[in-house]
This record gives sequence, C-alpha cells and structure tokens, in this order.
Amino acid sequence: MVPFFKTAPAETDTETKILKAALKLFAKHGYGGTTTRELAQSAGVAEGTLFRHFENKKAILVAVASQGWVEILTDLLTELSEMASYKAIGQVMQRRMLNLQKNSALMRVCFMEAQFHPELREQIQTEVIGKMIDVAEAFFQTAMDRGVYRPMNARMVARVFLGMFTVAGFSQDTLGDEAASPQAMKDLAECLTDIFLNGVLA
Repeated sequence: MVPFFKTAPAETDTETKILKAALKLFAKHGYGGTTTRELAQSAGVAEGTLFRHFENKKAILVAVASQGWVEILTDLLTELSEMASYKAIGQVMQRRMLNLQKNSALMRVCFMEAQFHPELREQIQTEVIGKMIDVAEAFFQTAMDRGVYRPMNARMVARVFLGMFTVAGFSQDTLGDEAASPQAMKDLAECLTDIFLNGVLA
C-alpha cells in the first residue's frame, strides 16, 4: 500500500507493518475485538511505538481504510485510462471484482466497521468513493458524447456500474457465496457486463 503519511523510510516501514497487522486483526476480530497490545505484538513493535505513529486505535482504522480505498481508486483510474474501447468495460469489471476478492479483508473492515464509526464512513465516502464516482462519471459521459452509450444521467450510470462490481465481488467472500473460483468470477463479470450494457429485456 502507498504510505498515508510522508515520513522517513524507517518510519514508513514501521507504519506499514502496523497497518498490515491492523488490517489482518480488524478483519478477523473486528475493531472492537482488537486491542492495541495485540496490534503492537502482531506488528512486532512496542505498544508505545504504536502511539508514536498514530494518535489512537481509531486513527489506525481510518488509515487502513483510506489507504486501501486509495489503492482501489488508483487501479480503477489506470484501467479505465488504458481500456482499448468502451465495449471492453467487461474486462475492467472482471479485474476489479477479482481484485476485490483478493482484498476481502479490506472490504470486511471498510463495510463492517463503517456502520459503527460515522467519521470513518464520511471520510471513505467523501475522499474515495466520491472520487471513484467522479472518475467513472467522466468516463461514461465521454462515451455518451461520442455516441457509444445512449444519453443518460452519467453519474447514475457510474453509481450503478461501481455498485454492481463492488457488491458482486464483495459477496464472493463475505456474504457466503460459494462460487468464488476465478472461472466463476469471470463468468459473473461477463454476465454483469452483459446486463450492464444490454439490460435484461428480450
């Protein structure tokens, strides 16, 4: 992950270890079920070191979620910019869903903990999800202006697109869906792409 705070290399390494340990423990035991002592032990640092880098446990949670979403946003930006054609949206959706599956721990932390921490939910919404929608909206608006997609509310289309692959990819691991093999994810992505581009009416 890209460091959230600009610090010296040694300091950055320590923060990275802390955040990786936090992601693992928060995903497994939840924010409330994880102590700072456990965080420090898992990261291989003293508990005092933990608080030298982060004000409190909540700051660690916010940093974990923020970094993860920024990484997802960066990947989405890159893939949309490199797409060969607007009809190749299915490839983007497939890769995004597979990436979400690989980051299932982050998804659990973000979705599960955000409902209990309004400030975390607000930060994720304003700083990351809002930007993802902005990027997707600009992409779809350009496609509509070029006549590739029919004229619609580009922001609503962006929200539908992001929602489809996020919920589908997240559900593979977190909501108990057993069809989580790479081939199953590919099939699901292709199906969602078909629905997204062509609808369901005969």
